[in-house]
Amino acid sequence: MRKPLSISLISAASLFILADPQVFAQTVPEDAAEAADENEVVVVGSRRIGGSVTDSPAPVDLIDFGDVSVSAPQLDLAQALQFISPSFNSTRQTGADGADHIDSAALRGLGSDQTLVLLNGKRRHTVALVNLFGARNRGNTGTDLNTIPTLAVERVEVLRDGAAAQYGSDAIAGVINIRLKERKGFESVLSFGQYTRGDGENYQAAFYAGTELGDGGFLSITGEYLDRGRSDRAPDSLRIIGDTRTENGTGFINASAPLGASGFEVYGFAGYQHRFGSAGAFERGGIGTDDIPSRNSAANFPNGFVPLIDTESNDVSASLGLRGKVLGWSADFSSTYGFNELFYTINNTVNASLANLDLINGGRGLSPTSFDAGGFSFQQSTTNLDFTRYAENLLSGVNFAFGAEYRRDFYRIVAGVPGSFIDADGPGGGSAGSQGFPGFQPGDEVRESRGNWALYADIEANLTENWLIDVAGRFERYSDFGSTAIGKFSTAYTLGNVVLRGTVSSGFRAPSLQQRLFSSTFTNFIRGEPVEVVLAPNGGPIAEAAGIPALREETSLSYTAGFTARLPGKLTLTVDGYWIRIDDRILLTGRFDQTDPTIGATLAALQVGEAQFFVNAADTRTRGFDVTIDHRTDLFGGKLHSSAAFNVNFTRILQLNLPEGFEGREEIFVSERERLFIENGAPRAKGVFGFDYAKGPVTFDWKFIYFGPQTLGTFTGTAGGVPNARYDARISADASLSVDVNRHFRFTAAASNIFDQFPTRQDDLETDNGFIYESVQFGLSGAAYTLRLSAKF
Repeated sequence: MRKPLSISLISAASLFILADPQVFAQTVPEDAAEAADENEVVVVGSRRIGGSVTDSPAPVDLIDFGDVSVSAPQLDLAQALQFISPSFNSTRQTGADGADHIDSAALRGLGSDQTLVLLNGKRRHTVALVNLFGARNRGNTGTDLNTIPTLAVERVEVLRDGAAAQYGSDAIAGVINIRLKERKGFESVLSFGQYTRGDGENYQAAFYAGTELGDGGFLSITGEYLDRGRSDRAPDSLRIIGDTRTENGTGFINASAPLGASGFEVYGFAGYQHRFGSAGAFERGGIGTDDIPSRNSAANFPNGFVPLIDTESNDVSASLGLRGKVLGWSADFSSTYGFNELFYTINNTVNASLANLDLINGGRGLSPTSFDAGGFSFQQSTTNLDFTRYAENLLSGVNFAFGAEYRRDFYRIVAGVPGSFIDADGPGGGSAGSQGFPGFQPGDEVRESRGNWALYADIEANLTENWLIDVAGRFERYSDFGSTAIGKFSTAYTLGNVVLRGTVSSGFRAPSLQQRLFSSTFTNFIRGEPVEVVLAPNGGPIAEAAGIPALREETSLSYTAGFTARLPGKLTLTVDGYWIRIDDRILLTGRFDQTDPTIGATLAALQVGEAQFFVNAADTRTRGFDVTIDHRTDLFGGKLHSSAAFNVNFTRILQLNLPEGFEGREEIFVSERERLFIENGAPRAKGVFGFDYAKGPVTFDWKFIYFGPQTLGTFTGTAGGVPNARYDARISADASLSVDVNRHFRFTAAASNIFDQFPTRQDDLETDNGFIYESVQFGLSGAAYTLRLSAKF
């Protein structure tokens, strides 16, 4: 998928639609695209049809994307939310293999696989990737929000509360629901941006077209091409430190149509994205370094090289449903499918063992420089049957809901070509496999699935006009680890302009197939030295030899308490505190080497330097609070919208759950460095303070984003005399100026990280990416600007 072709297709579609503007003529008044207020209908937090934010006993944020998609400095969904929502975290990685290509997203300082993502209220599939490096979401899977173009999004609803009893596995930290546009009209946007240092060019071309379908139905189509160039903040090195090169082509369709006079309607949505990515690995030295002949060949790269980890990924999703009235109940039957795959090609590389074998056989010592390293895929199908009924005359109104769900997951690993992993010249020669990322081996291959079914019930009752309670329960049974039952109680009480609210809930997260089945042998760098590490699958021979038990579900208990207040002068205040305990949390252990008394001999026989495992390793506790303030007023003939939102969270490992035989090896099982990934993987505090001012054709937006301090571990550790890596707090700032050229066209000039902030400098031998700082808080490429031209008809 090349840039000229993609832009041409989008331009052709735009011209076709503009040729007959009556087809997609915009009939919604211009002021109807204002930010969603607290009375707008939401999907998350309540099963009641027509429920609103003020009705919800749990905190829900509504983020309108009407202006964000055409005026914000950020072009993709995850980065846009990163600089809007304080409880949301998504950081671009560098030097982290596959994690460089996918921005994982998480809430409240917990893992990306502890946040459930919905699309139009339906469960969104996770990616096939398991994050193995980097400060965020280590050992987690997650949902790739960047497979959804921002121009297709009407708004994002963020439920900041545990909700597994309502929505099932993964909803421990909260739920993110993405609502696709259903509006009539045509929109398009062309964007260009780059960092002020002249790299990291971004090109975007997107369109949205919506029209009526039948009597009361709609059809909308969105297309996007997004090209993100590399940035590099290591100019004096072979390394490439900065944004990964990516190229996306994405399409989405969203529709509904009534079925005659039956009272039923059929609805559905579907999306597809193809992505190419290219990331730089650690550099390999040339002639005169220890890397020849161990990791390089003088005949191939006499001056050294940086392997390129190139990926091709496809993401497919579709949902089809039927809803209407059955015996007085609102019924909704739907089936949702999701598929994600990621395959690796390692370019600009060598297999040093092949080069050394060629030299032994009288050749020049050459190796191929490109290898198909294999990859993996994950697919999920979910079928739901939901019933809802509101009894207006019972008490002060009671909503009943119940339903069933069946879900099927499938995971596959595909081996690479032999040259990507073989040791051609035997022990003591050149390193095996493609440098930068050794390919998956036949022994890593797996094809396995599991199924689970669930039943739930939910009663939401207004005991009086001012007092609401909600009781929910859920039972799930998985084919690979058994069953679980959870519940939730919520309440809200209105006192004038103040609403007191609180929840208590139990929850769970099923171990992902990726965590249970992933297997790989890779090269890790510790203080610049390569070590062969095997990530052994749960239930495999190495894990069994080590006494690692089968993975089971994480369980949680959470409390939320707070209030909302409408104050004089159009001022709104919300305060919510939360406490979340997670037992049997699945972590990626530290590395056990050949000196280990249990598995050392096994590792030596397999010629593996170190091994690590997924295990239900620890119990954790997260405490924190969220504060939001919102104010709207008229000023100098225009409208000023001011807002402030702040999140503080503290996560602690309460205890380690050591398998039998691991007593006394706590520091290896979960080292200080691994513990800090869990406890400090996200900033302890994050705040967004924004001002939007609109007058006539001009809109100005200014945001300050506060990222609190983080403390990450080092390879040597404090026990070895090296202090932990502390990243001091930073304040970034974004600004945009938009001018409506006429009623159809808008021009925007925007800037991000205006103060050109960078993370705190560290010892590059002790960081995970081998650079002077990690990709924490807000990235490491500096200030950037964006120019955007948008159209709306």
